[in-house]
Amino acid sequence: MKHTTSSEDGMVSVTVGRHGQVRHIELNPRVYRTQSPSQLADAIMQQINKATAAVSEQSKQLLQPLLPEDLPHEEIFGQHATLDAFFPGPVEPSP
Repeated sequence: MKHTTSSEDGMVSVTVGRHGQVRHIELNPRVYRTQSPSQLADAIMQQINKATAAVSEQSKQLLQPLLPEDLPHEEIFGQHATLDAFFPGPVEPSP
């Protein structure tokens, strides 16, 4: 699974893999004449963020039918996910 996004002006294109890792960055040669280094860096980061969000959404759509209904995707794959989502809560011993 991968996803590619391009800036509106077509100057920056970024492809990320299924885990959000950057696989490819393509820059139009004219980008160096039209954008400052900081603008270019910002454009690249914007496309990385867009592509990563798209891959995350694709993963969610693929995996959601396989997960228990009461287990939210974000709890498993979100930024603050822990293994706690996979295990039942603690059981209180009976007196």
